[in-house]
Amino acid sequence: MNSSIAVTPHHPPVDPNRAITADHNKQYPRQVWWFVASFITLVSLFQFASWTLSKLSTGRASGKKQEEDTEAGESPGARSFSWRRIPLALVNAYRVVAFRCTLQFGQSYTLNFAEVFVTCAYIVAIFTWEFVNTTTLSGHRLDISYWGGRAGAIGASQFPLITVLGTKNNVLAYITGISHDKIAHLVRASYGEWFIRIGLTALVAFSVLILVSLRPIRAQVYETFYFTHFLTVFILLLGAYFHANEKHVGSYIWPCFLIWGLDRALRLARLVYYNHLYFGFSSSTAHRLDASVELLSPHFVRLHIQRPPHFTWTPGQTAFLTMPGVSGIPLESHPFTIASVDARYQLNGVKTPRTADMDKTMSEAGADATPFWKELVFLINVREGFTKRLAQIAEKGEKVKVLVDGPYGFSPNLDNDDTVVLVAGGSGVSFTLSTFLGVLSHVQDRKSKCRRLVFVWSIRDASHIEWVSKTLTKALELAPSDIEISIRIFVTSGNAAPTLAQTQDRSFNEDDSVHSSSDGTAIGKSRPSSLLNFSAVQVSQGRPDLRALLREEVDANTGRLSVTGTSYHVWLTRDRADVSFGTEDPDVCYTEWRT
Repeated sequence: MNSSIAVTPHHPPVDPNRAITADHNKQYPRQVWWFVASFITLVSLFQFASWTLSKLSTGRASGKKQEEDTEAGESPGARSFSWRRIPLALVNAYRVVAFRCTLQFGQSYTLNFAEVFVTCAYIVAIFTWEFVNTTTLSGHRLDISYWGGRAGAIGASQFPLITVLGTKNNVLAYITGISHDKIAHLVRASYGEWFIRIGLTALVAFSVLILVSLRPIRAQVYETFYFTHFLTVFILLLGAYFHANEKHVGSYIWPCFLIWGLDRALRLARLVYYNHLYFGFSSSTAHRLDASVELLSPHFVRLHIQRPPHFTWTPGQTAFLTMPGVSGIPLESHPFTIASVDARYQLNGVKTPRTADMDKTMSEAGADATPFWKELVFLINVREGFTKRLAQIAEKGEKVKVLVDGPYGFSPNLDNDDTVVLVAGGSGVSFTLSTFLGVLSHVQDRKSKCRRLVFVWSIRDASHIEWVSKTLTKALELAPSDIEISIRIFVTSGNAAPTLAQTQDRSFNEDDSVHSSSDGTAIGKSRPSSLLNFSAVQVSQGRPDLRALLREEVDANTGRLSVTGTSYHVWLTRDRADVSFGTEDPDVCYTEWRT
């Protein structure tokens, strides 16, 4: 009789820690997303509340302004204490700490406290969810089996957020009111098996991306950054997907390709929509969008583009320009601030009584200044690569084909400010000039309660005044009568008030000197003194003392004062410290500062 013995297969004991880690790896990335979504929702609610209060305040102010202006001889009264001002003082105190106080990192990066706080809070949140509950059942703390896989899962879960922040058509920008260029630092800050090797490849691509995204490198070799950025991001996303998918978290990565593709599709659609005349069958209509280029100096170019149909923008916004005949590749695009405003901001009133000299000035300035209210005008700083080739075309007097994509970014809301100070250096006047024209238009239309508008511009050479002199001349002539205007121009080298002969005799090889072209399209044909006929214009020698200038404005005026500006980064660092001079004064509101 045969007997059989049943053999039970031996199963290795199941580690109870694995079930816990698997659950944590699944739940914690979702919790991080709930945290991020809650923060975005909170910012959006504050943004909506701020926008609503701004509109309500502007409406009330416009109703009172005309009545107050009829009181002749009234001088600003002394500032008295009022309990009702405490909430506003607390809000402005927060603005002082959050936006005026800054930290400098090296020579290239300056972040305000709000940016530092958000960045640090995000990093702390990521590490908190990564290392919380990492003690094994046996009591071993910070066990790598608990946090190793979780770190990868949390990191993979943040790829969609990083991708959204890196796109130009950023839905979060419209929700929170923070444009893509304001949060770019969050994007930059943010062996064996095959999936490990491909993960290392993605890590190398990410390291290269961080390197070329550093501001000094990006500013000097933008075209290299442009191509390297595209290639390394593609390698990073592709490698991250295959690496994460091996651990079943690839679902966090593949949506990034959809986000990126949607952004590119939207940009392409806008490009075709705004530039459809180029894609038509009539060559005569296609030439309407060709841009004229003027070489203002060896280092600056002015670009005029007839406004494409349906293209509108607000002061201070940017546009991406694609120039197939200038770019290294046909679809290469570069961002520039629009120095002009569209026809909605046309000035209609007359502020200053005309004299014989003023009639001559206006007849000369009228036609040349008109494009700043109807066309797209850009002031471009000439460097290497793309801008250098554009300057060479300008020197020849040729036109270029330009495809416009935009607008991008947001305009600063200055409607509730009694005194508006605009500060710029060099080509940064593109931002402040359009903002200057926008404020005047809003005052004219009773949309702003601004009573005093101060325009501060620092330039290397007095001949640079001619870049915008005709536009400022026309703006001063047509500005509303119920706003006080002060234009302060500071010349850091050379003569502060050159004559016509001095302007035209300058050598083209001088740094940033005027170039007189044979066809008369450059600014050498006009007189710098035309703008100086207005008492509101003052030209001084040396750098502006912003601390003294702002203190003077605070002491001379009552109500809310805002400072909005742009400059080169080195000057920006010093100026932000100057703007922070009066932290004890609740009526000084830092608004916007762009690089």
